[in-house]
Amino acid sequence: MTLRCLLVDDNSQFLAAARDLLEREGLTVVGVAGHIADAVGQAADLGPDVALVDINLGGESGFDLAERLVPTPVIMISTHSGDDYVDLIDESPAIGFLAKTALSATAVRNLLRN
Repeated sequence: MTLRCLLVDDNSQFLAAARDLLEREGLTVVGVAGHIADAVGQAADLGPDVALVDINLGGESGFDLAERLVPTPVIMISTHSGDDYVDLIDESPAIGFLAKTALSATAVRNLLRN
């Protein structure tokens, strides 16, 4: 079964690059969004297996979005170190964190298995 993913980031260039990378590695990116409202609507319509959510969505918080996406598993992503956000990640419904530089289909699958 192919893993279906929703990507949420306010940077359109990152969305395009991440989509390309993950799809080449065997994930299906069913949707991309740059804002909370778009992401919530797409999650409801598309039913992804996992959502990759940027911690900082411009003027919005990825942690707020993670709360709204329950029960979809959420992996927080950022250009910053996960150490900068460890307490917030632990307190959120997110299942884990990936630095954008470490993003891969294998890393996503590994977090889903844990």
